[in-house]
Amino acid sequence: MIPLSLEAVAAAVGGRLCDVPDPAVTVTAPPVVGSRALEPGGLFAALAGEHADGHAFAADAVKAGAVAVLAARPVGVPAVVVADVLDALAALARAVLAEVPEALVIGLTGSAGKTSTKDLIAQVLPVLGPTIATVKSFNGEIGMPLAVTHLDRDVKFIVLEMGARGIGHISHLTRIAPPTVGVVLNVGTAHVGEFGGRQHIAQAKGELVEALPAEGLAVLNADDPLVAAMAVRTRARVLTFGTAPDADVRAVDVTLDSAGRASFTLVAAGAEDQVDLALHGEHHVSNALAAAAVTIGLGADVAKTAAARSRAVLVASGRMEVTDRSDVRVVNDAFNANPDSMKAALTALDAMSSGRRTVTVLGEMKELGADGAEGHRQIGRLVAACGVDVLIAVGGDDARTMAEAARADHPNLQVVSARDRDQALELARELIEPGDVVLVKGSHSTGLEHTAVRLARPDTAAGDR
Repeated sequence: MIPLSLEAVAAAVGGRLCDVPDPAVTVTAPPVVGSRALEPGGLFAALAGEHADGHAFAADAVKAGAVAVLAARPVGVPAVVVADVLDALAALARAVLAEVPEALVIGLTGSAGKTSTKDLIAQVLPVLGPTIATVKSFNGEIGMPLAVTHLDRDVKFIVLEMGARGIGHISHLTRIAPPTVGVVLNVGTAHVGEFGGRQHIAQAKGELVEALPAEGLAVLNADDPLVAAMAVRTRARVLTFGTAPDADVRAVDVTLDSAGRASFTLVAAGAEDQVDLALHGEHHVSNALAAAAVTIGLGADVAKTAAARSRAVLVASGRMEVTDRSDVRVVNDAFNANPDSMKAALTALDAMSSGRRTVTVLGEMKELGADGAEGHRQIGRLVAACGVDVLIAVGGDDARTMAEAARADHPNLQVVSARDRDQALELARELIEPGDVVLVKGSHSTGLEHTAVRLARPDTAAGDR
């Protein structure tokens, strides 16, 4: 973070200093909302959550090295007292960004693939200059401002995920960090129950390109009609990516190896070069193209972009994270799930099985609203179509719907049900055999990341009773 005095912080967020012996003391580390992430010299933002109020941890945060607390009331230790802590975080992010006017903001949204693509962009853009990006998948009204505060004066690019659960959410985030580049990956079915339909999702995602200046760059998925249609909603220059013949940045001759890793020829700006991804799953081709489009659109040549793409590795856990243990391959894609990402994961599993037995541990997909039952039914049918050998369906009614659909289409498929992540782990340990490929996936609330991590351990991968 760019060093700021407490006096400057208070001015930036419209707050007042309370119990501060020296207003000139400097904040040298970014704010945090969890005390375990606190760095000495930082700020502790005392947010009031559903289960705990950060104000109760103010004194502990200062003892741990916080310069002060960003608080809604006096807390008995040095504090910047504001009317609303969340609004103050947004104001602080704007103030930090204003200190580095040459830093270019790249906003990224989409129903699936945001975090993976953000990580890909962050690994390629350094060919053009120092780059930072959103931590993990912190892409909302808390996480995104926190990411902005990590800026320093050497940064040229900041890559920010922008998530939405309703109309107006992305517009709010673009007012905190106005983007010059906007990337829209896809309009899928994630949170479709909250939005009320894909057209509403498209309306929300398109707020990103509406916020771009005339001299900006909109990077749009040519393979998704709802995204491609956003070209008319922006003043910025448009650059498209995809496998469509008319995409500005496109992939041709896509192939998958036995581990489900894609290779393709990157074609753009009248040039082409080979890309061999280290990431598992054909869906990463689209993510890689989006990242390439950003880099090429900002001035990098195709050869350097292709080389950087091939060097990129997985950063975030729980997203097609492949571990080979005890003759068993465990694919941890359990960070989250919706019908689109389920299809991508099952397609990748099919590609990497190469005649090996396949086991799926699939949890329920949340936030599908009225489409929940049909969405799970479709995934059950896809499990059957992919020739999966064992399905462990985790959860309640929707999981049973998925299991019934899979069994109906593939009578020889072994189907068992688990009520939660722990029972799923027990069943998987019993059913996995040496040589199997195991996919673990479900919505974050199912907790199947825990199951996947345990299965990937050498002592629990296969034959562990």
